[in-house]
Amino acid sequence: MKDVHSYWAYLVLAILIFTVINAIIGLTQKKPFKDKDLRLGLFTLIVSHIQLLIGLGWYFMSPWYKALKNDAGGAMADKTTRLLAVEHPIVMILAIVLITIGWSKHKKKATDAAKFKTFAIFYGFALLLILSRIPWNNWL
Repeated sequence: MKDVHSYWAYLVLAILIFTVINAIIGLTQKKPFKDKDLRLGLFTLIVSHIQLLIGLGWYFMSPWYKALKNDAGGAMADKTTRLLAVEHPIVMILAIVLITIGWSKHKKKATDAAKFKTFAIFYGFALLLILSRIPWNNWL
């Protein structure tokens, strides 16, 4: 399950980066918001939610969850265990919440620029959160 979570993360990261760059380009170059832009945002939403489900499945089987459950104080005192048991899951959930909010809000926007701006802001902040809490030492 850990391997699936790690490999799927590459897909999530790649598509999220692509979506944010596409939104910034669309906004700055005043492009029309087309079906491909809509599908890109939706695909990002879907793969990130799948990653959330995989991650939750792995989390409750992980040694970090067991360490947190057995000795919360000790787990919080260790930087690596705290990252994997607390910080990573919470921040990733927040990032996916931002993606979900961005998807919902873009549908209510009337102009192309507003749709691109919504994606750029919400998906962009989600990308920053994700990059801030990826356990790089375990992942690469």
